[in-house]
Amino acid sequence: MPDHFLGTPATAPGPLGPEMLKDFALIRRNPLEFLFKSWRTHGDVIQFPIPKPPTYLVNSPTGVRQVLVNNAKNYDKLTIQYRALSLVTGNGLLTANTDLWRERRPIIQPAFHQKVLDNLIPVTRRAADRMLSDIEGEVAGSVTDIDQFMLNAALEVVGEFLFGSDLSEDANAITAATLEALEIVIKRARVPLSPPKAVPTPGNRVLKRSLRTLDAAVSSIVKSRESVNPKTNPQEVSNLVDLLLAARRDGRIDLDGIRDEIVTFIIAGHETVASALSWSIALLAAHPEKQNRVAEEARGSSGQTIDSKIAQMPYTQAVFNETLRLYPPAWLITRKAIDADCIDGHDIPAGALVITSPALLHQHPDIWSDPDAFNPERFLDSYPRESFIPFGAGLRQCIGKDFAYVEGVMILASLCERLEFAFPAGEGLPASDPLVTIRPVGGVKLRANRRS
Repeated sequence: MPDHFLGTPATAPGPLGPEMLKDFALIRRNPLEFLFKSWRTHGDVIQFPIPKPPTYLVNSPTGVRQVLVNNAKNYDKLTIQYRALSLVTGNGLLTANTDLWRERRPIIQPAFHQKVLDNLIPVTRRAADRMLSDIEGEVAGSVTDIDQFMLNAALEVVGEFLFGSDLSEDANAITAATLEALEIVIKRARVPLSPPKAVPTPGNRVLKRSLRTLDAAVSSIVKSRESVNPKTNPQEVSNLVDLLLAARRDGRIDLDGIRDEIVTFIIAGHETVASALSWSIALLAAHPEKQNRVAEEARGSSGQTIDSKIAQMPYTQAVFNETLRLYPPAWLITRKAIDADCIDGHDIPAGALVITSPALLHQHPDIWSDPDAFNPERFLDSYPRESFIPFGAGLRQCIGKDFAYVEGVMILASLCERLEFAFPAGEGLPASDPLVTIRPVGGVKLRANRRS
């Protein structure tokens, strides 16, 4: 191990400055690929030659768990990743640091209680039926970008279930604004110094335009719920926005906070699930026998509650899990060390940036057999749950985890029950682009035909 990295004491192995410079283009083009390369070359705990802040990659099961669970109180979200994301979401639940998160989570939690999630079944079914009709409206057997249908359907579910609003007419504009804004977020996160939002750079103009679209959607949602139910009792709420409005009347949140939470769930509640569904369908199109098994299972399910419905579709859930293993939407989790720590024998100084990645952990050969293969069957038996973290881990695990599972499994089953998907001749899985989520480059272009 070298004595220092650009003046910073070395406490873990890792690439030296010349090696980092050689990989500069790769870091800018595909940072996830760079993290994979670094991990496979240098091991589970790596220090990069970055002096301020000292920067580490942690990919051992014990190390990741220490950062996210066992010693989570020592690691906060004051990192460049979350600062960049907050340009869009503000101080919503996803980016809020610990104190604000503790204030907000109790307000939002009732929207995701198990008894409330039963209402998600009919909402998801309606969105799936509309999406199926739209897909079937295309010329039979023609090549269709399934990804755009997934984005619109997922937004429709979020709008009806969490916001009590019909966003279908504005779906294309909102999804476009979301993707544009997140692209700017990624560009800022990859560059240490970016111009302030007020500077009219091309990127800032795109961001400003996207935020206008998202803020207009928020304003419409809030006005709609205020007119429908202006004095909702917090114990009788029907959705997330009602909870937020009730909390505003109690003085626990202001309008800016409501805006930040709604935008957070527009992004975290629809773009992430849509990406996972697009990859699920793409993987099933590449494995027709597994796709047929999902279709057969869907035809035999009849449950009316979340527990009974999901219990009748174990293979579909396994497919969704395996997709989340291979293409976890939130592929990057960063934390800042508040105090010094020691991870797997390596000293981590106070103020250090610690990078973890579900995408890397989910490909660890010491944990997963044949990690590159699409093998849903691995989730039908016991599997390493502590090392499967598509929604994060610990107290800051995604609040919408169960929501995402129900929506994902039900839409996946509905699509495969009615339609058969295949790649055009000579085509296969699209390349992946690690933006805020792992996105399919160019969408997911498939042929869809009605099942007999």
